[in-house]
Amino acid sequence: MSSLLYEINQQINGVDLQNCYHCLKCASGCPMAGAMEYKPNEIIRMVQLGQRETLLNSSAIWLCVSCETCVTRCPNEIDTPRLIDILREMALVEGITPAEPEVAGFHDAFLGTVKFGGRVNEPLMMVAYKAKTGTWLKDLVMGLKMFAKGKLKLLSPRTRNRTAIRRIFRRLAPRRGHSG
Repeated sequence: MSSLLYEINQQINGVDLQNCYHCLKCASGCPMAGAMEYKPNEIIRMVQLGQRETLLNSSAIWLCVSCETCVTRCPNEIDTPRLIDILREMALVEGITPAEPEVAGFHDAFLGTVKFGGRVNEPLMMVAYKAKTGTWLKDLVMGLKMFAKGKLKLLSPRTRNRTAIRRIFRRLAPRRGHSG
């Protein structure tokens, strides 16, 4: 068993990745498979073979949209989105620059607004995302159309117990090397 496989199996708290027999049901149902350099079953196989550096530097771990189609199709109920979340976190902890920086920027902007208000605040998230990626004018026309149709709200509701949300973020922060 590779050390990567052992490390990930310890974090998944579910089905052992060795149970994958590569039936390809996950890959055949994945809506992002066409954009990924490694399909979900290939990612699992690479973990089994201990190909840590290749995986952590790949675009595939950043392109998964966590739709869970692969989980529903898997006869062994392997949680591939959870596996990919673990690989993303490992890459960040190890200081590896994400292969898809815009996706990582969106991820950080999304979590930042949840940390702040307990829910996603779309206007704040968009500003944070645009600031991280420097793509200020990209999607501007679409954003204005969404606002005009009432699809984007200027003010988002906040969670009543924001202290609990912040406590969760503080508890998880050491994994990423960030302070609460």
